[in-house]
Amino acid sequence: MRWRRVKALAKKEILQVWRDPRSLMIVLLMPFVQLLLFGYGVNLDIKHIPLCVFDREGSQLSLALLKRFQASNYFKVVEAESTYQAVTEALDNGRCKVVIVIPPDFSERINDLGASSVQGIVDATDDNTANIGLGYARSVVAGFSGVTELRWSGRRGSASKYQPMTVQSRVWFNEDLESRNFVIPGVVAMVLALVGAQLTSLTISREWERGTMESLISTPTTPMELLVGKITPYFVIGMVDAAFCLTLAVFWFEVPFRGALLTLLLTTSLFLIVVLGLGYLISALIRSQIGASQVALLVTLLPTSLLSGYTFPIDQMPKPVQAITYLVHSRYYVTILKAVFLKGSRLDELALPISLLILYAGAVLFLAARAFRQRLD
Repeated sequence: MRWRRVKALAKKEILQVWRDPRSLMIVLLMPFVQLLLFGYGVNLDIKHIPLCVFDREGSQLSLALLKRFQASNYFKVVEAESTYQAVTEALDNGRCKVVIVIPPDFSERINDLGASSVQGIVDATDDNTANIGLGYARSVVAGFSGVTELRWSGRRGSASKYQPMTVQSRVWFNEDLESRNFVIPGVVAMVLALVGAQLTSLTISREWERGTMESLISTPTTPMELLVGKITPYFVIGMVDAAFCLTLAVFWFEVPFRGALLTLLLTTSLFLIVVLGLGYLISALIRSQIGASQVALLVTLLPTSLLSGYTFPIDQMPKPVQAITYLVHSRYYVTILKAVFLKGSRLDELALPISLLILYAGAVLFLAARAFRQRLD
């Protein structure tokens, strides 16, 4: 490999990017826009669910239960209804997502029997919010039930037999249970997948559309020299974008970073090589810039957002889909990002995903060089 040829090709590619406003927009604006949108727009923490109450009794005991809902950060009491028709209208109009209905004999049943029930009505148009809201409501009622049962038993001299069970929980790695702590690091994978593949997918197809491929073929440049020369500028650009996103994640969004910076840089470089290789492979196979750009978007961005574990947990997917995710390169990088940021994992602890990324990179680069060689023949 002649490095002088590689340097000349890299310089030529830098000039192409500089003269292409579309490429410059992708390089300069896309990482910043994506980080802001995902950092401020994506929030998986469901809190302050609009709650309506229909207290048919109005006793001191029913008010104590409602105060527990008011004190919870997961609910926001927005209305107090007086009829079932008002409850129906509140749900239909979207003013509340959960309704708690307290029966008229609530206190009487607790005082006499030590047990009662309340009705929970949930708007399930958004099933995820409905399930979580219902779980929150059950937790609030269960906490109130434990205290009430203890008092009821105490009045009958059997308090020791009815001690409520409690759970002492410890949260590791994401102590505040903030969704942005694992959403924002994943934005780095999204940025690299978009910027890297989109830019390199135009490298060879641009030569065909501008009529400069013949002159490029006539040079003594080998397919490997062309590959290295074409993707080197985008590797530098991708690393700059990654450093920018990581800096904002740590210092602007205050995402905890517990791992080693060297581990993150090495794995990011490896993932970027995979993405650039895929973009170059697509560009070598498709002569149209528009077609290459669309295919690159389909092959990189969509799997990264849907099948990498970044947006949806892989273990909750159907078994056939879980098997498909092993073919998605970004799955391994997203796993590394979460482990390095939140767990502080070392290189030896990430041996499996790193090894798979290395195999992926080698296969993609081999196929990319092979694809252009076939074009020359």
